Amino acid sequence: MSVETLTYESPQFLQKLIGHDLSGLRIIAELLQVQITSRDGWVRIEADESAIAATKEVFGQLERVRRQGGDVTPTLLRLITESVLTEHGDAPADAIMNLRLQGSSKKPPVLVKTRGQIAYVQAMREHEVVFGIGPAGTGKTYLAMAQGLHFLREKMVQRLVLTRPAVEAGEALGFLPGDLKEKIFPYLRPLYDALYDMLDPDEAERMIERGAIEIAPLAYMRGRTLKNAFIILDEAQNTTTEQMLMFLTRLGEGARCVITGDPSQVDLRRHVRSGLREAVEVLQGVEGVKFVSFLSKDIVRLPVVQRIIEAYDKHRQV
Repeated sequence: MSVETLTYESPQFLQKLIGHDLSGLRIIAELLQVQITSRDGWVRIEADESAIAATKEVFGQLERVRRQGGDVTPTLLRLITESVLTEHGDAPADAIMNLRLQGSSKKPPVLVKTRGQIAYVQAMREHEVVFGIGPAGTGKTYLAMAQGLHFLREKMVQRLVLTRPAVEAGEALGFLPGDLKEKIFPYLRPLYDALYDMLDPDEAERMIERGAIEIAPLAYMRGRTLKNAFIILDEAQNTTTEQMLMFLTRLGEGARCVITGDPSQVDLRRHVRSGLREAVEVLQGVEGVKFVSFLSKDIVRLPVVQRIIEAYDKHRQV
């Protein structure tokens, strides 16, 4: 058994290094089979030499993320620890920081936190059409929004177009109170929420007013050709087969699109086939199209959300 102590400049820096939560130390200790104690600005590691070396590598990578402005979360900490444990490819800290997405100079960058998210962001940078498919809470829409804002900021596209089907309203939309904008707003609210999380409200409103960002129901896409734009179709499991084909054929010169959805949460009427499910069958292997599937382990919401989804999946398989 060997002992080694890592010392940092302040207790506050160490707290940020482990995700502001002592459970981060427990994650590292359990995965790497080491004993860790910490006080003030130091961490003491007790284990055999190989385990100590792995633990130091984990702390070194966490420090690289933190010193480059990244926020360490328990999910990201687990990703780095598991990667070191399995010697999985490149240093995850480098991949995480290389893929960071800066949507606004006034907000911190958005970082990938799981291997599924790393593959997703890489796909959005390398392909014209990307499908992000998987359960709620995996960051499909949020990361697509961050990538779109990043492309907009870097002038790789001229505008960001966000759309989703207003399936629940259906033909009853006309019976809802208010003008058309007020009627459709509830169905677009999740897109606004993600946007305002990444941009200051005033900055977001200015970009919407000048047309750099457009948020609209899917029906508004018909008949248009979208050039030099980054387009996000959210909740795509609720598109019909005709709507999906209509959307995919809107892409013009210099355009990219991301389609997100969860095939297990289709709200279409019975006997109406989901356009997302058909696209998964039809477009496999098509050049320029990439499918990224998320798993329950990619969920970055509260840990209980992952457990709930896994319980439902298990129940439905019986």
